[in-house]
Amino acid sequence: MKYAKLAKLWDSLHSSFWFVPTLMVLLAIALSFITIWIDQRGEANLVENIGWAYSLGPSGSRAILSAIAGSMVTVATTAFSITIVALQLASSQFGPRLLRNFMQDTGNQIVLGTFISTFVYSLMVLRTVNGVEKDEFVPHLAVSIGIGLAIASVGVLIYFIHHSASSIQVDQIIKQVGDDLDVAIDRLFPERIGQSASKQVQEESLPAIPDDFDRVASPIKTIVGGYIQAIDDKQLMQIAKENNLLLRVQQRPGRFVIQGSELVQVFPEEKVNKKLAVQINDAFILGSRRSEQQDVEFPLDQLVEIAVRALSPGINDPFTAIRCIDQLSAALCHLSQREIPSPYRYDDHDQLRIIVEPISFTDAMDAAFNQIRQYGKSSVAVTMRLLEAIAAIALFTHKTSDRTTLQRHADMIERGSKDGIAEELDYENVKERYLTAVKAIWKI
Repeated sequence: MKYAKLAKLWDSLHSSFWFVPTLMVLLAIALSFITIWIDQRGEANLVENIGWAYSLGPSGSRAILSAIAGSMVTVATTAFSITIVALQLASSQFGPRLLRNFMQDTGNQIVLGTFISTFVYSLMVLRTVNGVEKDEFVPHLAVSIGIGLAIASVGVLIYFIHHSASSIQVDQIIKQVGDDLDVAIDRLFPERIGQSASKQVQEESLPAIPDDFDRVASPIKTIVGGYIQAIDDKQLMQIAKENNLLLRVQQRPGRFVIQGSELVQVFPEEKVNKKLAVQINDAFILGSRRSEQQDVEFPLDQLVEIAVRALSPGINDPFTAIRCIDQLSAALCHLSQREIPSPYRYDDHDQLRIIVEPISFTDAMDAAFNQIRQYGKSSVAVTMRLLEAIAAIALFTHKTSDRTTLQRHADMIERGSKDGIAEELDYENVKERYLTAVKAIWKI
């Protein structure tokens, strides 16, 4: 199985509420067998010499284990109910796309796993307690560990209450999405500007695209539809090398493709066959939703969705929108210092094999600012913060094309404020921020 498929599998498991609790339940069952085996061998007599350890008879053991099992079911049900309420609140206030972030919360998964595994452990130990006089058996070590797990569960419950209250705060949610965005930028754009200059010079000296590529290339179409979550570039490179092909990838991660739409153009066309089409389709990981695995625009869109919802008339919360703009500007400053990968991919023999469409700084700027500008043009505070964000991003940009993008967005924000802001003094404040941003963009 390829790395991209393993990454998708792990992402699916990490986003589920059953994987971690299931592992913890299996560990609890294994622990019960081990402790019971030790008790049956008679090697737990030292428990009786420890003051805090459990050393009573079978009736007391049954009562304690039954109490632990019953209370754990009740607490697990309560914790599950609190989680569902938090998910409903997040869906209605911040957007359904953010549910995945809550489901990926390892803390919530461990909390549920702790309660359920303690319940299962208590049942597994309870079944071995024997009160018959001749065959009386009380697993003192196992019961003592069960009591310890119950005490630990109380601590976990306290943590869960605190964690649930803090995880639904808007600042915490925005920060978490911003952290995911920074991680995605570091993963997808590992090289900083200036680190790969020699590589760029080398690529410029290599052969160009064949003149008859557009006329001769044959398209490979999708077998199924869905969102492109990842592309296995190593597998595509191997296919291109083995068949002596030049591939131009027509789609990029994050886009929705309809069944039968073009994925890749293959040159030369006489190499195209059914087997090759299946191999190329296999290199594209599709799913029912987007993922930040190779799609840096996905966390950008999550932050934009929070900001746009905050600017809606029903909520009217410009402070949340401003907080999202701050996080977006920090991410764009981070991205502007990264080297965007070349669209051309070469094999070990410097032969051009793959042409891709990488996301650019302009694409990220459009995704981050367009909708907020459109929905927030009547808000003076949001408009000014957008211009202040552009001025801050300009300090970290190095390319003329990036500065041109910043200038275009500043112009659109300033023009939109003319129609959205009625008060003349408010518009003058916006105009002042606009002039400051222009000076920062061009370092005047």
